[in-house]
Amino acid sequence: MPKLLLCNSQKGWPFFQRLLGDLFKFMEPYLRNAELGQPIQLLYKGTLRVLLVLLHDFPEFLCDYHFSFCDVIPPSCIQMRNVILSAFPRNMRLPDPSTPNLKIDLLAEISVAPRIMSDVEGALKAKQMKTQVDEYLKRPEGSSFLTDLKQKLVLPPNEANVAGTRYNVPLINSLVVYVGIQAVQQLQHNKANASASAQQMNQSPQVDVFQIETATEVYRNLIVNMDTEGRYLLLNAIANQLRYPNNHTHYFSFIILYLFAEATQDIVQEQITRVLLERLIVNRPHPWGLLITFIELIKNPRYSFWARSFTRCAPEIERLFESVARSCGGKAAEEGVLADGGH
Repeated sequence: MPKLLLCNSQKGWPFFQRLLGDLFKFMEPYLRNAELGQPIQLLYKGTLRVLLVLLHDFPEFLCDYHFSFCDVIPPSCIQMRNVILSAFPRNMRLPDPSTPNLKIDLLAEISVAPRIMSDVEGALKAKQMKTQVDEYLKRPEGSSFLTDLKQKLVLPPNEANVAGTRYNVPLINSLVVYVGIQAVQQLQHNKANASASAQQMNQSPQVDVFQIETATEVYRNLIVNMDTEGRYLLLNAIANQLRYPNNHTHYFSFIILYLFAEATQDIVQEQITRVLLERLIVNRPHPWGLLITFIELIKNPRYSFWARSFTRCAPEIERLFESVARSCGGKAAEEGVLADGGH
């Protein structure tokens, strides 16, 4: 492992990524079906230790290939995925997420794109969907792309039986990240143009909103039209981008909070909360972007989080929410619980 990872110019990284990816693929059916016999338990613990070594000594490797690994790790392996998503470059110092009045927009790193060495577009290209996505993002008016998008993400019955899910998870992951990358690039392009003149600068907020609406509509459409299983996989794909400070983390944090605020169905807000919460109640480490997003959700009055009925559906659930809120945000979050929830 060290020889592959310490090669000049990181030439060994793609080979080690394939080896680790094959390990995840081998374990996936057992982990997905919770068939954890003693050999698989030992293999799982060993794999987790390897990931912790990588997190400590080669965090950039996990940062660069997080997309590939999330493709093959089943949704139920929350702690394993958290370890990968918690990686951040060694030259970066993470701001404390619980810092009062922390202004994420002002962080220098928040405008920098993360390096992704995985083939984000691969699944879209394999299904001949990339061109359709590009065409929709450029000219959404009159497009039928969103009408049959959900069906394109569904697997044929024979493949669904093997995969253990009705949905093509790598395709969902590819779509979510690719659309997000295009939206972020468009926003950066708009800001660059806006800084050219004072007149453009005055108009830039409207331009930004207009440009990201097309991308945002992809997520909103799927959230509304998918069933519970598909929605959960979509939200997982979004949450997988909540990592260290970068413009992808910033964008996808905005998207998941936007979907929560705009949801007209309680089940959508409940599922968003579930996806965030289940990643926080496992043992550390927890990704920085995940903590930032959850703290914003529970503290910002715009989301009326503590007024939602699912936060008080049972005493043990209520205690769980309060416990996680305190551990995430320290005293500030605790005060938010007491103020907003009236406990």
